Amino acid sequence: MAKKKMGLEDLGGFVFSTSDDFNEKEYLPEDDQENLSPSEQQLEAHFSNKGRGGKTVTIIKGFQGPDEELTALGKMLKKKCGVGGSTKDGEIIIQGDDREKIMQILKKEGYNIKRVGG
Repeated sequence: MAKKKMGLEDLGGFVFSTSDDFNEKEYLPEDDQENLSPSEQQLEAHFSNKGRGGKTVTIIKGFQGPDEELTALGKMLKKKCGVGGSTKDGEIIIQGDDREKIMQILKKEGYNIKRVGG
């Protein structure tokens, strides 16, 4: 089996420099996430039990903004629903099928949310 050759595109956008006056901030991608108000957000409430040993969860997708705000929103939802969950990969995962309750909470907070799937 032939060994695959790596090209520059295989490095994933890394920049290497041996220069003493290298300024890494020039090469880092800028944070493109805007701070959208809740009324500008288009969230989706999904139901899932795949890959979780049959346990049901509600997944909130479509949040646009900093990770700190996503984490704060997830924490607020978990507290008001009285359940556990997590935030990762731009999604809020809430244990159990509480879509209706979560949708009501988010609508009171000013978010646009729609139910997706069964």
